Parts: sequence; structure tokens; C-alpha cells
Amino acid sequence: MTSSFDQTLAALDALHGQDPRSVEVEGESLPRELWHARRMSAWLASLRDSPDELLQLAVRGQHLKRWQVPREDYPEGRVGYLSWRRDQGRRAGEITAKTMKEAGYSDEQAERVAQMIRKQGLGRDEGTQAVEDCACLVFLENYFADFSKQIEHDHLIRIVQKTWKKMSPAAHELTLELPMTREARALVEEALG
Repeated sequence: MTSSFDQTLAALDALHGQDPRSVEVEGESLPRELWHARRMSAWLASLRDSPDELLQLAVRGQHLKRWQVPREDYPEGRVGYLSWRRDQGRRAGEITAKTMKEAGYSDEQAERVAQMIRKQGLGRDEGTQAVEDCACLVFLENYFADFSKQIEHDHLIRIVQKTWKKMSPAAHELTLELPMTREARALVEEALG
């Protein structure tokens, strides 16, 4: 018999697998969101020795079906970005919680995961902090170099500084070990200097 955890994880990955966008990984084409979710889980394994099931599900569901509501559907600028991100967290939390309840988790367990996905209690809640740390690490590892070419220098420095402030000391250590291009490393060092 499949456990509630295994059933939920498989259902989340099936939803991630619907992403029409793809990424090439070691000669294999994967749905981008499924690849992203796996990177989130990999970073969680680096951050925590024995993460509980709820944290594992929150990390795995953090970007759930994000492609369905593109950033371009919201106004330009910080307010538009924050609204989009808030709405994405709310949607991903709701879908993950529903998926968990269908697999046999309690309402309380499902709501706990939804809270972590919505980033409630960031800086105060250990689970929420872990979800944010994983998201920041995936961004810095996989998206930062390209992102840095699209943003004005001073604005980019502020983004790196804000990202750093949201991360735990353990995530800071892992960030400093990331392989980066010389340009990306210089930007991070300038932001932290």
C-alpha cells in the first residue's frame, strides 16, 4: 500500500510534469517545473539531515503550476511582482493542501504545508525558513547568472542584498560554496561587501 507521503509526492510531481516548458538536463528533456521541484528537494537534503514529511512536501510544492499564471499578467515593478508572488504562493499552497487531503493527510497537516508555501512566518518559522532557503539557493544556483544580465546593476545589487537577508546562516554557507561565473561571483561579493 502506498503511503500518504508517497501518494502526495507522486501527485505533485505529476502536476509539475504538466509544465509545457522544458529544460535539458544531462541529455534528457524534463518539464521545467519538475526539474525545479527536484532541485528544491536536493537543496533541502543539503540544509537538513532529516526533514519531516510536511517540510518535504512544502518544498516540493512551492512552485506548483506556476507556469499557468505568468509574471506578465501582473503590472511591472515591485508591487506587481510582490502581488504575483503572493498569489502564486496562495495557489500553490491551496493545490498542495488539496492534494495532501486526497491522500489522507489531516486538514491541520495540509494547512501547515500551505502556510510554509505561502511563506508565513519567514524568519520566525523553521519550516517556512527552509522553504525560502531552498528557493533562494535554486535561484542563485540556476537562474542568477542569466537574471543578472537583464537587470540594471544597482537594482541587482539591492536584489542580492534582499535575498541574502531572507536566508538563514546555513543557506549563506551553501551559497558561498556555489560554483558561479566570475561576473556573478563579483556581483554577490559587491552586494555583501
